[in-house]
Amino acid sequence: MPSVDPLQLAKRIDTVLDILVGGDHASAINNLEILKTELLNIANGEEIKEGDLKKSPWEI
Repeated sequence: MPSVDPLQLAKRIDTVLDILVGGDHASAINNLEILKTELLNIANGEEIKEGDLKKSPWEI
């Protein structure tokens, strides 16, 4: 089971903050929903490919 990489998580949170500062609230909310889903999948022990945790499917 993959674990949460605190540095990767911090970078993704920084991305959301940058998007919020830029004024694109819809993208920021979408990205938070993506992150929440990924974290819940990890917490529930669902199979997540290691590559999926490294790439960013986010809107920037």
